[in-house]
Amino acid sequence: MEIGFRTDVGRRRKNNQDAVGVFQNQEKVKLAIVADGMGGHQAGDVASHLTVSDLGKAWENSNLTEQEDVIQWLLKQIQQENEEIFDKGQQDPSKAGMGTTIVAVVIIDQTVLLAHVGDSRFYLLRNGKIKQITEDHSLVNELVKSGEITPEMAIHHPRKNVLVRSIGIPGTVEVDLTALEVTLGDKLLLCSDGLSNMVSDQEIMRIIDQAANLDEALDKLIDAANQAGGTDNITVLLIDYNEKGEIAND
Repeated sequence: MEIGFRTDVGRRRKNNQDAVGVFQNQEKVKLAIVADGMGGHQAGDVASHLTVSDLGKAWENSNLTEQEDVIQWLLKQIQQENEEIFDKGQQDPSKAGMGTTIVAVVIIDQTVLLAHVGDSRFYLLRNGKIKQITEDHSLVNELVKSGEITPEMAIHHPRKNVLVRSIGIPGTVEVDLTALEVTLGDKLLLCSDGLSNMVSDQEIMRIIDQAANLDEALDKLIDAANQAGGTDNITVLLIDYNEKGEIAND
């Protein structure tokens, strides 16, 4: 299994409010996270980086290997982080209302345990096909589900970035949890909407499929989002489920 990631400020933003990380616990089980922060005065930057850092440190101090234990850990840690982000926003007026998305995966042998809040995405790439596993927690997706707008209308909807679920809210945040089996040859993509809003799923599949290696795929995904306008920060984390065992960070 090879893992690599890239994050880029894009062409329109002054600071990068995305955060990304790969962590390994004491039993060498890996956790991969992408978070996309929101909030003015760089508060989104604080929320996303704090979320990735806190979960990463907690994972490195754990020794979990059982699926049910990992699921409970993900739920507990994300709830704690939701409270932490909300409290910090209450204590500092400059950070009021800050929040972040999260998409996180733990890989135990051939099982991927996925936790998700917001509109950052997780894709499974298998046999030349790409499938979005996560469901966007966004206003526009709710409108599509209710039949008020079509998927085509959603692409350019003016309220496309409005979330209905994120980390940093008062009370309890609802976390989507998914378990899926992977096989050799599968590729797993975690990304912020700076990629998925700018590059179509089929183009993402084409770039990854034609890349000579994982590093080239990451670079070309970032380039494609920037060439399409780069209107947001862009973060991509790619897991190649092969027989190698490398982490390529940038």
